[in-house]
Amino acid sequence: MPRKAKAAKPQAPKLPKGEAEQVRIRREIGHDFALKDDAFGRKRLAAGTLEARRVYEVSNDGFTSTGGIVRVRNVDPLLGITSLSGQQREAGLRYRLDFQRSHQAGVKPMRWTERVDGGRQGGGIADSVLDAGRAHAAATRALGHWEVVAVVRHVCCAGDSVKGVSEKSGEGRDVVTKLLKVGLDLLAVHYGMMMAR
Repeated sequence: MPRKAKAAKPQAPKLPKGEAEQVRIRREIGHDFALKDDAFGRKRLAAGTLEARRVYEVSNDGFTSTGGIVRVRNVDPLLGITSLSGQQREAGLRYRLDFQRSHQAGVKPMRWTERVDGGRQGGGIADSVLDAGRAHAAATRALGHWEVVAVVRHVCCAGDSVKGVSEKSGEGRDVVTKLLKVGLDLLAVHYGMMMAR
């Protein structure tokens, strides 16, 4: 009498390179707040969070139990991409600064006179915040194409890596890098850091 074949269990997909080590380090030092269980019961990094993007490095061959020191490394993509020119890097940092300034209306307390004045245009938002918003919008318009805008926003404003943008968009890393460089060149021309070709 033939034996009945057992139903094959679904195989868990392979973890991305380095994720297992990052999970192990976080568990050893008690930083498991960025971990979650996946469908296969494995601990994984919570995708899409700033905490998941942090890189934990351990000295002493990678083990904290033998006295290794843990360092947390946050790499700014604008500073980490070595092929960017100084003008491209400066243009990206200025674009980021305009973005950050335009989004701090609720974070920074405004001067008392602005809070009392009921006839103020713009609903009581500080002029510096409005100016930064206008500057950011003008720079975004200077980028021209929506794909360039998306890549520049991901890298400059959200702090995503080229690899992360590549995985989200489905494009190759070389394509994402080229779109980023084109966008940063356009921003450098917009800000007057370089001449248009």
